[in-house]
Amino acid sequence: MRSRSTRTLAALTILAAAALVAVATSAAAHLGVTPPPNIKSAGQILWCSDMTYPPEESQQGSTPVGSDIDIGKAVSQLMGVKASFKNTGFDGIIAALLGKRCDAVISGMTDNAQRRKQVDFTDYANVGMSLMVKTGNPSHITGLNSLSGKSVACESGTTEKDVLSALNTTLSKQGKKTISIKIFPSDTNAAAALLTGKVDAYFADDPPVAYYVKKAAGKFVVAASKIQSAPIGIATRKGDALSAAMKQAIDQLYANGTMATILKKWGMSAFALKK
Repeated sequence: MRSRSTRTLAALTILAAAALVAVATSAAAHLGVTPPPNIKSAGQILWCSDMTYPPEESQQGSTPVGSDIDIGKAVSQLMGVKASFKNTGFDGIIAALLGKRCDAVISGMTDNAQRRKQVDFTDYANVGMSLMVKTGNPSHITGLNSLSGKSVACESGTTEKDVLSALNTTLSKQGKKTISIKIFPSDTNAAAALLTGKVDAYFADDPPVAYYVKKAAGKFVVAASKIQSAPIGIATRKGDALSAAMKQAIDQLYANGTMATILKKWGMSAFALKK
């Protein structure tokens, strides 16, 4: 009797497990995001990303890594396709998207009115800008209002460059010394300019500044942060069916906890959207 009961119990356990698998499979079929036909047929989303912006995107050897890379992979997985990444200079990244050299941009790109004239955005985080200086802050920089007469490094095509240019217009009207803006084609070179003493400060989004301060082990400090906080988003061509699919995917990543896991992994939990 005992042997028979054990066999019966085992059979029931197997049946129950099979039922659970069937339920899970059925539920999974209703999850995910349906990609536009062109993405489905291609079997991939080709992402443009400037790989000089850690911790959001950079390269380990030839392998893309970072929070944006993980987000791009997670979005692609939800659509049932693979993620491919094309290293693209930030100053030409929107042009690359509009020229159909990629399907979408994920590159720590600030969602602002000027860019929205060209592309659609699906926001996935909220960040500000930071000023990084050498430890000891020899130039006594405390914020944007203290940059008159100072030299500041930033990456080409960024919001930071636009902010500095607008500030120079104001300073000029006030009869004050303008900022010497040093523009670099890659963000890593902009940060290196501070290390080598070519500039008084480095200006970028909060995440890369925090990354460099931590990585440089005492060489840099944050002089000001959370300047003009704004959302960052995935850019897609205006009117592209991929835009709606992106929104669904980001909503799901927040709902299922994947976004929280990715942001925590890269030290970016503080920049999550309020969902």
